[in-house]
Amino acid sequence: MCCTRSHPLSCCLALGGVCDVTAGKLEEQSRRVRFHKIAKVDLLVSWLSFPLLAPDSCFFCLPCIVTGYVEYMLVKFDHENKKVRLVLCGEEVLQTLQDKGEKVNPNHPTLWRPEYGSYMIEGTPGQPYGGTMSEFNTVQDNMRKRRQEAASVLKENEAVCTVTSFPRLGCPGFTVPEYKPTPVEGGASKSLFFPDEAINKHPRFSTLTRNIRHRRGEKVVINVPIFKDKNTPSPFIETFPNDDGEAAKAAKPDYIYMDAMGFGMGNCCLQVTFQACSISEARYLYDQLATICPIVMALSAASPFYRGYVSDIDCRWGVISASVDDRTREERGLEPLKNNHYRISKSRYDSIDSYLSECGEKYNDIDLTIDKDIYEHLIKEGIDHLLAQHIAHLFIRDPLTLFEEKIHLDDANESDHFENIQSTNWQTMRFKPPPPNSDIGWRVEFRPMEVQLTDFENSAYVVFVVLLTRVILSYKLDFLIPLSKVDENMKMAQKRDAVRQGMFYFRKDICKGGNTVVDGCGSAQNGTGTDAEEYTLMSIDTIINGKEGVFPGLIPVLNSYLENMEVDVDTRCTILNYLKLIKKRASGELMTVARWMREFIAQHPDYKQDSMITDEMNYSLIWKCNQIAQGQAECPELLGVGFNKKQSGNKTGSL
Repeated sequence: MCCTRSHPLSCCLALGGVCDVTAGKLEEQSRRVRFHKIAKVDLLVSWLSFPLLAPDSCFFCLPCIVTGYVEYMLVKFDHENKKVRLVLCGEEVLQTLQDKGEKVNPNHPTLWRPEYGSYMIEGTPGQPYGGTMSEFNTVQDNMRKRRQEAASVLKENEAVCTVTSFPRLGCPGFTVPEYKPTPVEGGASKSLFFPDEAINKHPRFSTLTRNIRHRRGEKVVINVPIFKDKNTPSPFIETFPNDDGEAAKAAKPDYIYMDAMGFGMGNCCLQVTFQACSISEARYLYDQLATICPIVMALSAASPFYRGYVSDIDCRWGVISASVDDRTREERGLEPLKNNHYRISKSRYDSIDSYLSECGEKYNDIDLTIDKDIYEHLIKEGIDHLLAQHIAHLFIRDPLTLFEEKIHLDDANESDHFENIQSTNWQTMRFKPPPPNSDIGWRVEFRPMEVQLTDFENSAYVVFVVLLTRVILSYKLDFLIPLSKVDENMKMAQKRDAVRQGMFYFRKDICKGGNTVVDGCGSAQNGTGTDAEEYTLMSIDTIINGKEGVFPGLIPVLNSYLENMEVDVDTRCTILNYLKLIKKRASGELMTVARWMREFIAQHPDYKQDSMITDEMNYSLIWKCNQIAQGQAECPELLGVGFNKKQSGNKTGSL
């Protein structure tokens, strides 16, 4: 079996029923879970003996796509009053889709799962994609089917949108039905802006929200720099009605302040999971793709607006990171350690902290906090240093949710406690062991991408990353640089117009020892110098498209790979059209979604150059996004000239 229908959230939601452990009791039970951490190591050890996939079970033993996750927002248009709001009907829509789909037909082509927002759903293929090249022709068709299925169960004037961040999320009246926030201690978020009714009704989500706040000892703090336009107040300072003083203390001048998990987890993203042929291959892919995360994140930038304001960032990553940051003041280094065990440098949602493969070990230049008991037990059981420290690092975090009936578990046969920690460590890459008692293999999850407006764009990014994994494995490419430089790249990738203006650390010689296919794409500098000379600052255009004498470029390398593969004409045209989008986004010839949104708002007749997005401006933007997604409006600056014509069947692929 090459792939699986399992879904990470399914494991989390299956952890128990409604009897969720409260925040106070969570701290008490965490001691027992720490014991389970040690016991769970024995299960982890048994995972290492999981048999390799047969060579013929994957395409030339290259990874298949386990699945591509797309998150959707449900919106309602009020055409008379020129407003668009988020519809809090996600649970009902999800139930209807499941009743009509997988519950009737286990082989239904789509699967639907809940998401954090009550206005969100997540869709995946019903059957994972296989390993043949022709599978690339099915990715967009399946995404289109998902969109059509979801739209078919909505009411009049409602639509399903793939928008990363709803521009007026947290503004008064942003939901239908409308609810006002109740910033009281007994609530889940205590937010001044985000009502608890906008959180999915499953108890896991409200419990996560409440327990993050309680463990932290205060509300989460999200500060996003505001874009300074001609008429933006300087300094930009807000006052907050109903504030008990916490917001006034946390908000920073010239920043957009937000105070709830919903401002991060209420955004949408695009993710891809791959199954590898072995644990060593999974570790290799995990490391190589980790360096690609900031590059693809900048290429997919699609979230420039927050809480009704124009921000000075283009990506949501830092917003989500802050929205689930449960670290106490001690763990953040603001107070001496007294009640906590560790200083922790990052939120639970951030970039990876260590490479897993042997070739990546010398680039692990970030101080890694680990649970020493877990680490020593793993080493004693024969687990190598790199994997042991990775797992021991995950377990420095306390669980955020527990269910009463799952506290006392059979650690030899159940992985719920491990999955509880694993699923709430949200990093750019996720290394996924095989589920117990299953023939599913080792997987890696690629997590940094922002969701795009159209199925074509989302398919293009998925196919680009999948092709890259195949080239990495086929040509034994090496993208590794010090992890501290990857972290710097992550910060750069979130900045406004980073895809055109940013410079990113990248390896100069990606094929040490030479590769005739790669070398034929362009002359790269030989990597024979010191570690510091192995990498340099490059533009995304250079990284993706190449520059003579500097770097061959990822797209030319992918093209060389395709030329050496047997690919039917139709599939080749599909792939080349996808790569053309990536190529032109990287060069700046086509806009990112974030840049296009900025220009749309800047040119709106109601915009006062004050960094504010009104209801009518928001309505115009989301309506335009919906029209583009439905193929009812052209957008050549975003998708290219003649996009709709090509999508209707006139495929002309060339680079």
